[in-house]
Amino acid sequence: MELIHSVSDLRARLKAEPDIGFVPTMGNLHAGHIDLTRLARGRVGQSGVVVVSIFVNRLQFGPSEDFDQYPRTLKDDCEKCRQAGVDVVFAPDEHELYPEPQQYSIEPPEIQHILEGAVRPGHFRGVATVVMKLFNMVQPSVAVFGKKDYQQCRVLDNMVRQLNLPIQMILADTVRAKDGLALSSRNGFLSASERLEAPQLQRTLSAIKSQLQAGPQNAGAIAKLEAQAIADLQSRGWQPDYITVRRRLDLLPPTFSGGVADKSLVILAAARLGMPRLLDNLEVSL
Repeated sequence: MELIHSVSDLRARLKAEPDIGFVPTMGNLHAGHIDLTRLARGRVGQSGVVVVSIFVNRLQFGPSEDFDQYPRTLKDDCEKCRQAGVDVVFAPDEHELYPEPQQYSIEPPEIQHILEGAVRPGHFRGVATVVMKLFNMVQPSVAVFGKKDYQQCRVLDNMVRQLNLPIQMILADTVRAKDGLALSSRNGFLSASERLEAPQLQRTLSAIKSQLQAGPQNAGAIAKLEAQAIADLQSRGWQPDYITVRRRLDLLPPTFSGGVADKSLVILAAARLGMPRLLDNLEVSL
């Protein structure tokens, strides 16, 4: 495995590679990230190259968010990548990726302003901009992202499609701990008692899913499910930003015609438990 820090060295290393699988990350890797690298390997084969980028992107953090506290664990990350059979780890510093102030940016459409975007203004502009820069540096044929960050997946998948990028997007199912908690780099900030409570978020979404699948729904019934889920979490000490049922395609509220007209839905949640802010989602097919 090779560790590369500069864009020029990365381009020289990948110049002759015909098939590149790419997994962009912010580091502090866990089993979910490693699963993404295996999916990338499965698509490009042993003759292809799997590249993992590790970069904590300031542009996607708000002024009061945890950019400075975000864990940087490059040595451990490289060892995990080596054991997983990754070929190249690209770990630029901030000046390498942003050698001058970034005045050009990727501006996603309205989807960037709802849900996570409403709570974290400018977040998806920062995500789309850094991913586009990384795509231009790596030139992958395949890129793999995890569905835990569901809205991010929608933003980036749409970006690739609408800008006609020659990249096959793979959106991978969320990897979970045995108790159902979605794996996340921020889980390490949970205290012991918070870690015991954290799977409640997934259980809450599962309960909503079961009720959606139990029979016909209308806007009022779904709103009641969402409100009850938020109240239940608040009673257990959570601080939810949202729990909502949306269409998978565009993350807008479902439409109704004697019941839910949209059959492919997703339940999305973001809630703070102590200091960490946890995301989760469950897809629902009706």
